[in-house]
Amino acid sequence: MIPECESSAIKQNLIRSYRKIVAGIDEQAASDEERAYGGVIRAAKGKLVEEMAPHIIMLAWREVGGYQERLTFGDSKRYNVPINSEYVKCLPQAVKDEINAKKNQYFYRAHVDVHVFVDKQLVIGVECKAYAENAMLKRILVDFQLLKYIHPSLTCCLLQLESMLGGDYSEPDKDTSMLGSKQSHTLMSYFPNVELNILTLLDGDRKVGRPIHKPRYFKELRLGRLEHVISRFQQLLNPLR
Repeated sequence: MIPECESSAIKQNLIRSYRKIVAGIDEQAASDEERAYGGVIRAAKGKLVEEMAPHIIMLAWREVGGYQERLTFGDSKRYNVPINSEYVKCLPQAVKDEINAKKNQYFYRAHVDVHVFVDKQLVIGVECKAYAENAMLKRILVDFQLLKYIHPSLTCCLLQLESMLGGDYSEPDKDTSMLGSKQSHTLMSYFPNVELNILTLLDGDRKVGRPIHKPRYFKELRLGRLEHVISRFQQLLNPLR
């Protein structure tokens, strides 16, 4: 178990880093001459979540008694998902023959933002977003469905700063039995093997006209909310320690 003082310090550092980075996003975007303002904003917030995720997960792992050296991360590896043989069987014979002759060349390289390994085995995938709405959720579900084809036991997570999924994904201090939203549940019902865990860092739904990088609309990352996300990861990691 991690000492309480160390755990508290890590959480406070995460909160301070969030404040510092979000406060500087607007200036960074305004000074970038090569990329569009909105693109810089989205990329910076998404990168923030991606950088926070390993710290949150490692803290959760240590708090359930996991040895630090057993848990590692990867964010660049892509996994080759082979062409589905059942699909090939349904194709015209000429196309089928062409694919079968070069079958090792037919694959899709799948990945998510953060890959979590225990004892060098991929156990959790985390997609990191500044926010997610249901159009994004469709893409996330597809990515995880592909990864689960080659890693059937993979635990799938969406970690977002804010939510645009509807329902109660952005309400504070919800437990793991949150109701979610009607549209999101409908989409997820077509991907029953994915079992997506949705975790939101900030309270309240994202408002398009109230961007959090503007001082008047800034949202604090509450300690209680951060601890809730950490506890969700603890529940996912505890069986693996």
